Amino acid sequence: MLAWVFGNVRYSTAHVNRQDCAAGHLELVHAHVRWFLSVNAEHLPEAQRAQGQRTYRSITLDGQEIEFSKGFTDLHTDSYRHILAGEGFGVDAARAAVEAIYQIRNAAPQGLQGDYHPFCKQAR
Repeated sequence: MLAWVFGNVRYSTAHVNRQDCAAGHLELVHAHVRWFLSVNAEHLPEAQRAQGQRTYRSITLDGQEIEFSKGFTDLHTDSYRHILAGEGFGVDAARAAVEAIYQIRNAAPQGLQGDYHPFCKQAR
């Protein structure tokens, strides 16, 4: 999704790569993205934990936060269902995402230096 909206990845940096979370920085053609992914509920913001929320999805664009945690619970399941029905994306459409994930998975984490996501501090 990011590559479709903001252009292909120019540069990728990993800051954290653990079993429960990963974080890094992507420089895209039209955006700089600090990202943080976690399966650890302790990494959720306090407000979401207090409400019993199990997921938190947010993107900040030009200083404006867009939170889209609700409504996407079965997104991956629905995507896989479409793929199995022969309605998935082709190699050309998926190439940028696969290459970005390959870079992220194989990058040596640099630790908390440079332009890291603020959630990284709670993942220590």
